[in-house]
Amino acid sequence: MAAAPPTRNRTAASDTANTATWRDVAPAGVVLVSGPEEYLGIRAMDRIRSQVRAASPDVELTRLNAGSYEAGALAMNISPSLFGESKLIEVEGLEGMNDAFLADALAYLQRPEPDAVLVLRHAGGVRGKKLLDVVKAGGWPVVDCQPLKKDADKTAFVAAEFRAAGRRISSEAVQSLVNAVGANLSELAAACSQLIADASGAVTPEIVDSYYGGRIEATAFKVADAAMAGNGPAALSMLRHALATGADPVPLVAALAAKLRTVAKVAGAKGSPAQIARELGMQPWLVEQAQRDVRRWTPEGLVRSIQATAEADAQVKGLSRDPVYAVEHAVTVIAMSAGRH
Repeated sequence: MAAAPPTRNRTAASDTANTATWRDVAPAGVVLVSGPEEYLGIRAMDRIRSQVRAASPDVELTRLNAGSYEAGALAMNISPSLFGESKLIEVEGLEGMNDAFLADALAYLQRPEPDAVLVLRHAGGVRGKKLLDVVKAGGWPVVDCQPLKKDADKTAFVAAEFRAAGRRISSEAVQSLVNAVGANLSELAAACSQLIADASGAVTPEIVDSYYGGRIEATAFKVADAAMAGNGPAALSMLRHALATGADPVPLVAALAAKLRTVAKVAGAKGSPAQIARELGMQPWLVEQAQRDVRRWTPEGLVRSIQATAEADAQVKGLSRDPVYAVEHAVTVIAMSAGRH
Protein backbone atom coordinates (compact mmCIF):
# COMPACT_ATOMS: atom_id res chain seq x y z
CA MET A 1 0.00 0.00 0.00
CA ALA A 2 1.36 3.41 -0.90
CA ALA A 3 2.40 5.75 1.86
CA ALA A 4 0.44 8.89 2.57
CA PRO A 5 1.82 12.02 0.91
CA PRO A 6 3.88 14.41 3.04
CA THR A 7 1.87 16.44 5.49
CA ARG A 8 1.12 19.99 4.38
CA ASN A 9 2.38 23.02 6.22
CA ARG A 10 0.92 23.42 9.68
CA THR A 11 -0.30 26.90 10.53
CA ALA A 12 -1.56 25.96 13.98
CA ALA A 13 0.74 24.11 16.36
CA SER A 14 -0.66 21.62 18.84
CA ASP A 15 0.40 21.57 22.48
CA THR A 16 2.19 18.24 22.53
CA ALA A 17 4.27 16.11 20.21
CA ASN A 18 2.61 13.43 18.13
CA THR A 19 4.49 10.45 19.55
CA ALA A 20 5.16 7.65 17.05
CA THR A 21 7.13 4.43 17.09
CA TRP A 22 9.80 3.52 14.57
CA ARG A 23 7.44 0.86 13.22
CA ASP A 24 4.50 3.16 12.49
CA VAL A 25 5.94 6.66 11.93
CA ALA A 26 4.59 8.37 8.82
CA PRO A 27 5.98 11.26 6.78
CA ALA A 28 5.14 14.77 7.99
CA GLY A 29 6.40 18.28 7.41
CA VAL A 30 8.89 17.73 10.24
CA VAL A 31 9.79 14.44 11.94
CA LEU A 32 12.12 14.18 14.93
CA VAL A 33 13.92 10.85 15.40
CA SER A 34 15.42 11.10 18.86
CA GLY A 35 17.35 8.76 21.13
CA PRO A 36 20.66 6.88 21.31
CA GLU A 37 19.66 3.52 19.77
CA GLU A 38 21.25 3.81 16.33
CA TYR A 39 19.55 0.79 14.79
CA LEU A 40 16.03 1.99 15.65
CA GLY A 41 16.92 5.44 14.35
CA ILE A 42 18.04 3.93 11.04
CA ARG A 43 14.86 1.86 10.77
CA ALA A 44 12.67 4.91 11.47
CA MET A 45 14.43 7.02 8.84
CA ASP A 46 14.33 4.16 6.31
CA ARG A 47 10.59 3.82 6.86
CA ILE A 48 9.93 7.52 6.31
CA ARG A 49 12.14 7.58 3.20
CA SER A 50 10.44 4.56 1.63
CA GLN A 51 6.98 6.00 2.24
CA VAL A 52 7.92 9.38 0.77
CA ARG A 53 9.36 7.70 -2.33
CA ALA A 54 6.28 5.51 -2.70
CA ALA A 55 4.06 8.59 -2.67
CA SER A 56 6.43 10.80 -4.71
CA PRO A 57 8.85 8.73 -6.85
CA ASP A 58 10.58 11.90 -8.11
CA VAL A 59 11.30 13.23 -4.59
CA GLU A 60 14.60 15.06 -4.26
CA LEU A 61 16.65 13.70 -1.33
CA THR A 62 19.25 15.83 0.44
CA ARG A 63 21.35 14.79 3.43
CA LEU A 64 22.91 17.34 5.78
CA ASN A 65 24.98 17.12 8.95
CA ALA A 66 24.07 19.55 11.71
CA GLY A 67 27.63 19.62 13.07
CA SER A 68 29.31 20.73 9.83
CA TYR A 69 26.33 22.74 8.59
CA GLU A 70 26.84 25.98 6.65
CA ALA A 71 24.43 28.87 7.13
CA GLY A 72 21.68 29.02 4.52
CA ALA A 73 22.03 25.40 3.36
CA LEU A 74 18.65 24.33 4.73
CA ALA A 75 16.72 27.07 2.97
CA MET A 76 18.64 26.54 -0.28
CA ASN A 77 17.99 22.77 -0.37
CA ILE A 78 14.41 22.78 0.82
CA SER A 79 12.99 25.65 -1.22
CA PRO A 80 10.69 24.70 -4.14
CA SER A 81 12.43 23.84 -7.42
CA LEU A 82 11.47 24.96 -10.91
CA PHE A 83 10.27 21.44 -11.70
CA GLY A 84 8.05 21.15 -8.64
CA GLU A 85 9.59 18.00 -7.12
CA SER A 86 8.81 17.35 -3.49
CA LYS A 87 11.78 17.55 -1.11
CA LEU A 88 13.06 15.15 1.54
CA ILE A 89 15.78 16.59 3.78
CA GLU A 90 17.50 14.27 6.27
CA VAL A 91 19.65 15.97 8.90
CA GLU A 92 21.97 13.82 11.01
CA GLY A 93 24.01 14.75 14.07
CA LEU A 94 21.68 17.18 15.82
CA GLU A 95 23.37 16.26 19.12
CA GLY A 96 26.44 18.10 17.77
CA MET A 97 24.67 20.90 15.88
CA ASN A 98 26.44 24.19 15.36
CA ASP A 99 24.89 27.58 15.98
CA ALA A 100 24.24 28.17 12.27
CA PHE A 101 22.03 25.10 12.02
CA LEU A 102 20.18 25.92 15.22
CA ALA A 103 19.35 29.40 13.97
CA ASP A 104 18.27 28.23 10.48
CA ALA A 105 16.21 25.33 11.81
CA LEU A 106 14.36 27.51 14.32
CA ALA A 107 13.60 30.00 11.56
CA TYR A 108 12.41 27.25 9.20
CA LEU A 109 10.01 25.80 11.76
CA GLN A 110 8.16 29.11 11.79
CA ARG A 111 7.22 28.63 8.09
CA PRO A 112 7.86 25.08 6.82
CA GLU A 113 7.57 24.38 3.10
CA PRO A 114 4.26 22.68 2.24
CA ASP A 115 5.76 20.03 -0.10
CA ALA A 116 8.80 19.10 1.97
CA VAL A 117 9.59 16.51 4.63
CA LEU A 118 12.35 17.43 7.09
CA VAL A 119 13.68 14.52 9.16
CA LEU A 120 15.85 15.46 12.15
CA ARG A 121 18.06 12.83 13.84
CA HIS A 122 19.19 13.58 17.42
CA ALA A 123 21.12 10.81 19.18
CA GLY A 124 20.79 12.22 22.70
CA GLY A 125 22.29 14.80 25.01
CA VAL A 126 21.36 18.36 25.91
CA ARG A 127 22.73 20.11 22.83
CA GLY A 128 19.90 21.52 20.74
CA LYS A 129 17.25 21.16 23.44
CA LYS A 130 15.67 24.46 22.38
CA LEU A 131 15.08 23.12 18.87
CA LEU A 132 13.74 19.79 20.13
CA ASP A 133 11.30 21.59 22.41
CA VAL A 134 9.99 23.68 19.50
CA VAL A 135 9.46 20.54 17.40
CA LYS A 136 7.62 18.80 20.23
CA ALA A 137 5.50 21.87 21.01
CA GLY A 138 4.57 22.09 17.33
CA GLY A 139 2.91 18.69 17.42
CA TRP A 140 5.23 17.14 14.85
CA PRO A 141 5.87 13.37 15.04
CA VAL A 142 8.60 12.38 17.51
CA VAL A 143 10.10 8.88 17.46
CA ASP A 144 11.85 7.91 20.70
CA CYS A 145 14.66 5.43 19.96
CA GLN A 146 15.81 4.09 23.31
CA PRO A 147 18.01 1.00 23.75
CA LEU A 148 16.12 -2.23 24.44
CA LYS A 149 17.75 -3.19 27.73
CA LYS A 150 15.13 -5.44 29.28
CA ASP A 151 14.81 -9.04 28.22
CA ALA A 152 11.06 -8.53 27.80
CA ASP A 153 11.65 -5.64 25.37
CA LYS A 154 13.98 -7.77 23.24
CA THR A 155 11.59 -10.71 23.12
CA ALA A 156 8.78 -8.34 22.15
CA PHE A 157 11.01 -6.96 19.38
CA VAL A 158 11.67 -10.45 17.98
CA ALA A 159 8.00 -11.43 18.16
CA ALA A 160 7.03 -8.22 16.34
CA GLU A 161 9.61 -8.82 13.58
CA PHE A 162 8.14 -12.25 12.87
CA ARG A 163 4.57 -10.98 13.14
CA ALA A 164 5.29 -8.18 10.66
CA ALA A 165 6.68 -10.77 8.23
CA GLY A 166 3.65 -13.02 8.66
CA ARG A 167 5.78 -15.79 10.16
CA ARG A 168 5.37 -17.89 13.31
CA ILE A 169 7.94 -18.42 16.05
CA SER A 170 7.40 -20.17 19.38
CA SER A 171 7.91 -18.23 22.62
CA GLU A 172 10.72 -20.62 23.57
CA ALA A 173 12.44 -19.96 20.23
CA VAL A 174 12.09 -16.21 20.79
CA GLN A 175 13.88 -16.52 24.11
CA SER A 176 16.55 -18.78 22.61
CA LEU A 177 17.24 -16.21 19.90
CA VAL A 178 17.47 -13.37 22.42
CA ASN A 179 19.84 -15.44 24.56
CA ALA A 180 22.00 -16.18 21.54
CA VAL A 181 22.33 -12.78 19.86
CA GLY A 182 20.42 -10.31 21.99
CA ALA A 183 23.35 -8.20 23.16
CA ASN A 184 23.30 -6.10 19.98
CA LEU A 185 19.97 -5.01 18.49
CA SER A 186 21.19 -4.83 14.89
CA GLU A 187 22.57 -8.38 15.18
CA LEU A 188 19.28 -9.53 16.68
CA ALA A 189 17.34 -7.97 13.81
CA ALA A 190 19.70 -9.55 11.27
CA ALA A 191 19.17 -12.95 12.92
CA CYS A 192 15.41 -12.47 12.67
CA SER A 193 15.72 -11.60 8.98
CA GLN A 194 17.86 -14.67 8.31
CA LEU A 195 15.45 -17.04 10.04
CA ILE A 196 12.45 -15.45 8.33
CA ALA A 197 14.15 -15.89 4.95
CA ASP A 198 15.63 -19.36 5.46
CA ALA A 199 13.39 -21.34 7.80
CA SER A 200 10.23 -22.97 6.49
CA GLY A 201 7.24 -23.23 8.79
CA ALA A 202 7.21 -22.15 12.43
CA VAL A 203 10.60 -21.37 13.96
CA THR A 204 11.42 -23.62 16.94
CA PRO A 205 14.21 -23.59 19.55
CA GLU A 206 15.89 -26.40 17.60
CA ILE A 207 16.02 -24.29 14.46
CA VAL A 208 17.43 -21.33 16.40
CA ASP A 209 20.04 -23.61 17.97
CA SER A 210 21.08 -24.97 14.57
CA TYR A 211 21.81 -21.42 13.39
CA TYR A 212 23.11 -19.74 16.53
CA GLY A 213 23.85 -22.47 19.07
CA GLY A 214 27.57 -21.79 18.79
CA ARG A 215 27.28 -18.19 19.88
CA ILE A 216 28.94 -17.34 23.19
CA GLU A 217 25.69 -16.06 24.70
CA ALA A 218 23.81 -19.25 23.81
CA THR A 219 26.60 -21.40 25.28
CA ALA A 220 26.54 -19.29 28.43
CA PHE A 221 22.85 -19.94 29.02
CA LYS A 222 23.29 -23.66 28.37
CA VAL A 223 25.97 -23.76 31.06
CA ALA A 224 23.67 -21.83 33.40
CA ASP A 225 20.72 -24.14 32.70
CA ALA A 226 22.78 -27.24 33.51
CA ALA A 227 24.14 -25.70 36.71
CA MET A 228 20.68 -24.56 37.83
CA ALA A 229 19.39 -28.11 37.22
CA GLY A 230 22.07 -29.46 39.57
CA ASN A 231 23.94 -31.22 36.74
CA GLY A 232 27.47 -30.23 37.73
CA PRO A 233 29.41 -32.55 35.39
CA ALA A 234 27.47 -31.40 32.31
CA ALA A 235 27.74 -27.75 33.30
CA LEU A 236 31.50 -27.96 33.86
CA SER A 237 32.01 -29.89 30.62
CA MET A 238 30.14 -27.27 28.57
CA LEU A 239 31.91 -24.48 30.46
CA ARG A 240 35.38 -25.86 29.71
CA HIS A 241 34.48 -26.39 26.06
CA ALA A 242 33.19 -22.82 25.81
CA LEU A 243 36.35 -21.41 27.39
CA ALA A 244 38.57 -23.58 25.18
CA THR A 245 36.85 -22.22 22.07
CA GLY A 246 37.34 -18.58 23.05
CA ALA A 247 34.35 -17.69 25.23
CA ASP A 248 34.92 -14.75 27.57
CA PRO A 249 34.26 -15.50 31.27
CA VAL A 250 32.31 -12.26 31.71
CA PRO A 251 29.15 -13.23 29.71
CA LEU A 252 29.32 -16.71 31.23
CA VAL A 253 29.05 -15.24 34.73
CA ALA A 254 26.38 -12.81 33.53
CA ALA A 255 24.25 -15.75 32.35
CA LEU A 256 24.56 -17.44 35.75
CA ALA A 257 23.56 -14.21 37.48
CA ALA A 258 20.57 -13.70 35.16
CA LYS A 259 19.22 -17.20 35.86
CA LEU A 260 19.64 -16.79 39.62
CA ARG A 261 17.97 -13.36 39.60
CA THR A 262 14.98 -14.77 37.71
CA VAL A 263 14.54 -17.61 40.21
CA ALA A 264 14.93 -15.22 43.15
CA LYS A 265 12.31 -12.82 41.74
CA VAL A 266 9.80 -15.57 41.02
CA ALA A 267 10.41 -17.26 44.39
CA GLY A 268 9.09 -14.21 46.20
CA ALA A 269 6.18 -13.48 43.85
CA LYS A 270 2.54 -14.36 44.43
CA GLY A 271 -0.15 -15.09 41.86
CA SER A 272 -0.57 -16.97 38.61
CA PRO A 273 2.27 -17.14 36.04
CA ALA A 274 0.44 -14.56 33.91
CA GLN A 275 0.06 -12.17 36.86
CA ILE A 276 3.68 -12.60 37.91
CA ALA A 277 4.83 -12.13 34.31
CA ARG A 278 2.98 -8.80 34.06
CA GLU A 279 4.34 -7.64 37.39
CA LEU A 280 7.96 -8.56 36.61
CA GLY A 281 7.94 -7.76 32.89
CA MET A 282 8.74 -11.34 31.90
CA GLN A 283 7.32 -13.89 29.48
CA PRO A 284 4.75 -16.23 31.17
CA TRP A 285 6.56 -19.36 30.00
CA LEU A 286 9.78 -18.04 31.54
CA VAL A 287 7.95 -17.56 34.84
CA GLU A 288 6.65 -21.13 34.65
CA GLN A 289 10.19 -22.39 34.01
CA ALA A 290 11.51 -20.42 36.96
CA GLN A 291 8.71 -21.77 39.18
CA ARG A 292 9.84 -25.29 38.30
CA ASP A 293 13.43 -24.32 39.16
CA VAL A 294 12.36 -22.81 42.49
CA ARG A 295 11.26 -26.23 43.72
CA ARG A 296 14.88 -27.40 43.64
CA TRP A 297 16.12 -24.57 45.80
CA THR A 298 16.22 -23.67 49.46
CA PRO A 299 16.56 -19.99 50.41
CA GLU A 300 19.99 -20.78 51.85
CA GLY A 301 21.15 -22.45 48.63
CA LEU A 302 19.92 -19.55 46.54
CA VAL A 303 21.71 -17.00 48.75
CA ARG A 304 24.91 -19.08 48.68
CA SER A 305 24.79 -19.30 44.87
CA ILE A 306 24.08 -15.58 44.42
CA GLN A 307 27.02 -14.73 46.69
CA ALA A 308 29.34 -17.08 44.78
CA THR A 309 28.25 -15.59 41.46
CA ALA A 310 28.74 -12.01 42.73
CA GLU A 311 32.27 -12.93 43.82
CA ALA A 312 32.95 -14.53 40.44
CA ASP A 313 31.65 -11.42 38.68
CA ALA A 314 34.13 -9.24 40.55
CA GLN A 315 36.97 -11.70 39.91
CA VAL A 316 36.43 -12.04 36.15
CA LYS A 317 36.34 -8.24 35.88
CA GLY A 318 39.84 -7.80 37.26
CA LEU A 319 40.06 -8.85 40.90
CA SER A 320 41.50 -12.29 40.16
CA ARG A 321 44.47 -13.55 38.18
CA ASP A 322 42.54 -16.74 37.41
CA PRO A 323 39.09 -15.80 36.04
CA VAL A 324 38.58 -19.34 34.69
CA TYR A 325 38.78 -20.81 38.18
CA ALA A 326 36.35 -18.13 39.40
CA VAL A 327 33.71 -19.22 36.86
CA GLU A 328 34.28 -22.92 37.55
CA HIS A 329 33.88 -22.33 41.28
CA ALA A 330 30.60 -20.44 40.80
CA VAL A 331 29.22 -23.18 38.53
CA THR A 332 30.21 -25.85 41.08
CA VAL A 333 28.57 -23.98 43.99
CA ILE A 334 25.34 -23.48 42.01
CA ALA A 335 25.16 -27.11 40.87
CA MET A 336 25.83 -28.40 44.39
CA SER A 337 23.27 -26.01 45.92
CA ALA A 338 20.48 -26.95 43.50
CA GLY A 339 18.33 -29.70 44.91
CA ARG A 340 20.02 -29.66 48.32
CA HIS A 341 17.25 -29.74 50.95
